[in-house]
Amino acid sequence: MHKTILVINPGSTSTKIGVYRDEEEVFVANVSHSTADIAAFDTVADQLEFRERAILELLDAHVIDVRAFDCVVARGGLVRPLPHGTYRINERMKEDLRTACYGGHASNLGALIADDIALKFGIPAYISDPVVVDEMDDVARVTGIKGIKRKSIFHALNQRAVALRYAKSKGIRYEDLTLIVAHMGGGVTVGLHKRGRVVDVNNGLDGEGPFTPERAGTIPAGDLVTLCFSGSLSEHEVRKTLTGHGGFTSLLGTNDMREVERRARDGDAEADLVLRAFPYRLAKEIGALAAAADGKIDAIILTGGIARGQALTDAIAAKVDWIAPVTVYPGEGELEALRDAGSRVLKGDELPVEY
Repeated sequence: MHKTILVINPGSTSTKIGVYRDEEEVFVANVSHSTADIAAFDTVADQLEFRERAILELLDAHVIDVRAFDCVVARGGLVRPLPHGTYRINERMKEDLRTACYGGHASNLGALIADDIALKFGIPAYISDPVVVDEMDDVARVTGIKGIKRKSIFHALNQRAVALRYAKSKGIRYEDLTLIVAHMGGGVTVGLHKRGRVVDVNNGLDGEGPFTPERAGTIPAGDLVTLCFSGSLSEHEVRKTLTGHGGFTSLLGTNDMREVERRARDGDAEADLVLRAFPYRLAKEIGALAAAADGKIDAIILTGGIARGQALTDAIAAKVDWIAPVTVYPGEGELEALRDAGSRVLKGDELPVEY
């Protein structure tokens, strides 16, 4: 019997939705919200009714019968650190998201909207693999300053989705593989997937790891201290320099990889240097995780929006394919990943977890 799934993925100024019948796409859309509309709300949680109404109106306009859904699956927000899995939305989770006790982000709205819709129609609601999935080995958390530990915040949803996809294509269980997965978008995270757990990964939210179109990545600690105490920037401005205005944006004034590639082709030496530095830095991150796994890597997977650029993925592969075969899955694939999570639960292939 066919199963129909509604998927919801809120972003800062838009909400992506998808309707799927089994694995078949029925309807996908991106509901845009003006900055003026968003600015009218004091908190992210206050946007709940506004965003939910926009979703339901769009579904109604496209004659999508919301009563036919078997479940709703949303992108997970900033909840407490969790093992991977698909989580049933409950009151405790909603309270943590409403109060933003683990941080405020538009993704916090996913579970709130999904549960509200699900309650209206008597169906289950879930989140799957939120960005705070934390399965890091203790040894990977240690830093050289007492009281400061590395954190696991990364593109868990797409990283696990492509890892599972790769395992299925090879006829091998995900739990029997050791993979390095690099998600490349506005943020970049590179994770070591070992026997079904992501045991080490850079913190993509706070700018650790390779620089990206918008994030500075790991930078020399001494220079960062000097910047912080220079008096020229507030704490908020320093954080924005690291995670919103860093990387390509800081170096070249744009976060558009296509623009950087065009400038490099047109002879811009600085753009060319930065464009060559990006795969260099990413390859170093992959190499470090290979060393952490004693060199025993079954495959390296490149994914995310930037992975659509073949020249760039070829440049990365040329540096790391001596470690393991490289496979490319372009695009973010978040809607499909959420669909697959819902499908696994509905089929009984995965048991939902209580938050």
